[in-house]
Amino acid sequence: MTRAGHDTLQTRKTLTIDGKKYDYFSLKEAQAKLGDLSRLPYSMKVLFENLLRFEDGRSVQVEDVEALKTWLATRKSEHEIAYRPARVLMQDFTGVPAVVDLATMREAMKALGGNAQKINPLTAVDLVIDHSVMVGEYGTTRSFKDNVDEEFKQNIERYQFLRWGQSAFKNFRVVPPGTGICHQVNVEYLAQTIWVEEDEDQKGVNIAYPDTLVGTDSHTTMVNGLGVLGWGVGGIEAEAAMLGQPVSMLIPEVIGFKITGKMKEGTTATDLVLMVTQMLRAKGVVNKFVEFYGPGLDALSLADRATIANMAPEYGATCGFFPIDAETIRYLNFTGRDPHRVKLVEAYAKEQGMWRDANSVDPIFTDTLEMDLSAVEPSMAGPKRPQDRVPLSKAVESIKAIAPEIRKSPVEGAGYDLEDGAVVIAAITSCTNTSNPDVLVAAGLVARKALAKGLTTKPWVKTSLAPGSQVVTDYLTKAGLQADLDKLGFNLVGYGCTTCIG
Repeated sequence: MTRAGHDTLQTRKTLTIDGKKYDYFSLKEAQAKLGDLSRLPYSMKVLFENLLRFEDGRSVQVEDVEALKTWLATRKSEHEIAYRPARVLMQDFTGVPAVVDLATMREAMKALGGNAQKINPLTAVDLVIDHSVMVGEYGTTRSFKDNVDEEFKQNIERYQFLRWGQSAFKNFRVVPPGTGICHQVNVEYLAQTIWVEEDEDQKGVNIAYPDTLVGTDSHTTMVNGLGVLGWGVGGIEAEAAMLGQPVSMLIPEVIGFKITGKMKEGTTATDLVLMVTQMLRAKGVVNKFVEFYGPGLDALSLADRATIANMAPEYGATCGFFPIDAETIRYLNFTGRDPHRVKLVEAYAKEQGMWRDANSVDPIFTDTLEMDLSAVEPSMAGPKRPQDRVPLSKAVESIKAIAPEIRKSPVEGAGYDLEDGAVVIAAITSCTNTSNPDVLVAAGLVARKALAKGLTTKPWVKTSLAPGSQVVTDYLTKAGLQADLDKLGFNLVGYGCTTCIG
């Protein structure tokens, strides 16, 4: 259940979808009283709605809403607001302490003679177990089973505790181990783009509002590719949000990133995001929102957008936001979301001025920069930092610059030497890469081509495939590409972060 504020500006209206009614807080009605705010960035419109809905005269006042009008004039602000996300996303490393605190609070309530069952998260919480699987076994058909068995053996107490938490607390769900990486599970399943909850003060009345979240992982930002505003926070902030407390923040600057053109054949979203990261690092976007706009968005799939949004921590922004449009709707349908909810997403976005299409007027931003997608070239992440992008055409000279003299060392009992620059770990993993079908299918096709040319994996290379979700295994298997990857040693080792977190 959710609660609403005083609605001093009288913006609460009703939207009907297939005969079902939803209350919502109208940005149009607010603008009739405050003046035209239609050219606010889409990400700021999400904050606008949040302030309208929670305006209670205490934590959120009408002056906080009015501060957005001032922002539109100055494009920056020192005004502090109280933002309440719709939900909290956690993973098993940073999320367990929060559940321990809830359990401790219940014990304290019981000791005081109160009802321990009243201690529950006030905001919906999803905890995805993805950080604990290790790649102990690799390169065989038993790798996945052996690694999962070892994972349960080492973490059984934690997992039993989390399973108890799911049954004991309201508003708390656990996605079990072996399912996927939390950010991809969030995009594919948990996120709804428009959230719906019953009004706690009016039984039977549902309120629709933008899906928003904070998460205890920096790459929580990935879901911004689906038009869901979210970013990573520390454990204390996430726990406060879980208990219904607002996130205190300054109204952010918003950097508009205009995208034009189309990508050339042979380039991927990974190449694109490395260039985006390099440009935004040079621009300086720390503590700022980045919002993508322009005609080039129509050439980016949802998976490509999620890849770009995912790496907001690498380019330094609070988030990298993509507004709701036809591609958002296509993806929600494609991933099996409830058809009624998908209709609500489209109708709500259009009613609230949160819908983007080719005819949309560009928002007003604090500052802007621009990229032509045709300029993207195959690239590698820098040897230490992703923003130190290395074009593939300059890879050889880049390695020579790092190691001008190649040293060799014999491996005792192995019959071969290792030299500077030798690849010893080849892991197809990370929430950034394994969320994108184009990248994963490309990996499978490279494996197939390598086999056709008689190439094999060097004996010193540790190979692994850890997809972001079971969906990846499904399409690689159906395409016949998993068999090619297996032959080179890239057998499934688990669904989780694995090598990416060391």
